[in-house]
Amino acid sequence: MQSGFFSFKRCAGLVLLLGCAGAFGAAGDASLAEAADQPEIAPCPAGQAPGTQCRRGRDSMGAHYWLAMPAQWNGTLVVHAHGGPELGVPKAQRPADDMTRWSIWTRAGFAYAGSGYRQGGVAVRSAAEDTERVRQRFVAQFGAPKLTVLHGQSWGAGVAVKAAEMARQANPDKPAFDAVLLTNGVLGGGVHSYNFRMDLRVVYQALCNNHPRPDEPSYPLWQGLPLDSKLTRKELEERVDACTGVRKPAVERSPEQQAKLDTLLRAVKIQERSLVGHMNWATWHFQDIAWHRMQGRNVFGNENVQYGLKGQDDALNGSVARYRADPLAVAAFAQDADAEGRIAVPVLTMHATKDPIAFVELESFFRERMVAGGQGGNLVQVFTDDSEHSYLSDAQYVTAIAALLEWTQGGAKPTAVAIARRCPAVEPVFEPAKGCRFMPDFSPAALTSRVPPR
Repeated sequence: MQSGFFSFKRCAGLVLLLGCAGAFGAAGDASLAEAADQPEIAPCPAGQAPGTQCRRGRDSMGAHYWLAMPAQWNGTLVVHAHGGPELGVPKAQRPADDMTRWSIWTRAGFAYAGSGYRQGGVAVRSAAEDTERVRQRFVAQFGAPKLTVLHGQSWGAGVAVKAAEMARQANPDKPAFDAVLLTNGVLGGGVHSYNFRMDLRVVYQALCNNHPRPDEPSYPLWQGLPLDSKLTRKELEERVDACTGVRKPAVERSPEQQAKLDTLLRAVKIQERSLVGHMNWATWHFQDIAWHRMQGRNVFGNENVQYGLKGQDDALNGSVARYRADPLAVAAFAQDADAEGRIAVPVLTMHATKDPIAFVELESFFRERMVAGGQGGNLVQVFTDDSEHSYLSDAQYVTAIAALLEWTQGGAKPTAVAIARRCPAVEPVFEPAKGCRFMPDFSPAALTSRVPPR
């Protein structure tokens, strides 16, 4: 095994011990303990390290959460910001499911805290506040950790960025989080992360004309759906399939279906397997943004967007609906969701190059934000040869967080090459099936290469 910070021991099973601590940290601010709710001891969600203590509760703002303390704690807390976002009333099961998906953290010796957020929908700042509160819940229950890493996954990466920036504003001298890990992040903020779904809606409607159908009330597509719509996800899936045949094998599609599917994927640059999912998000998430976040105002414009190939798709461009964004709504959405790039602690991002949900080109946009915010030196980005969004591999997560923590504690700033080289030492313990797929030479293109500028 490698020497120095990154070491392994057999301590109640194979866990990564980043300085195996036998006692918890100091008690932390007494006001936290006074303000904290009283979570209950509960059987841990599936997958946790043997001997882990788990607690669940609902905080003062109504957010369900889970906390976990492994029997052999390495002294570091991982605060998790989950993806989505889910719509409707948050469910108590959500943070338990997150803890199961991310059981690698307790199995690798980390304590864990995760919030289910107090409200559903596309509300970034609110979720960031909930993320900070669950950190406080942990301190009140278990004492202050030696180090705290904020981990954001998918849409939760945007939540984590906002939480890290808010923590710096609250206490510039000692932010609540020592480091930030962002995985497969939706890192374009509000408008820039969702513009391609606006494109999807208008191109799809120009080709298929069934969302809405001609016999249904019309509405501007940036609204997602009218508030009183009764459309179900199953019905939308059937409409998409009727037009494009996307749920059928290619040999069973009609020539017209295949032609429309080809044009749609070429114009919007998404993967076939993610079409239905993106249509769902461009429907119900847009409904949430338009009606619940922006009070009926539009944040998505496409007045001058060129879709597809010039010459080949001129007829398409002449037929798509065009909308103008409301500048005040765009500014409000940006205030809630956009990164300022002012994270003054080490940040490491890891992204699958073939992620079908969060384009890898979002990483280029985020780097530009960090540089513009004067914190480009605090950012390291690594990429993997993966084609999934929700989870990559245990070995890659363990390698990434180990490098991040070593850097946080005064070690050399890691490079993509160095991270790729250290991953094979992790595989025998955490990923016997060869989970190291880092691509140290990869560099993502600009987001505008994937999503037309406007």
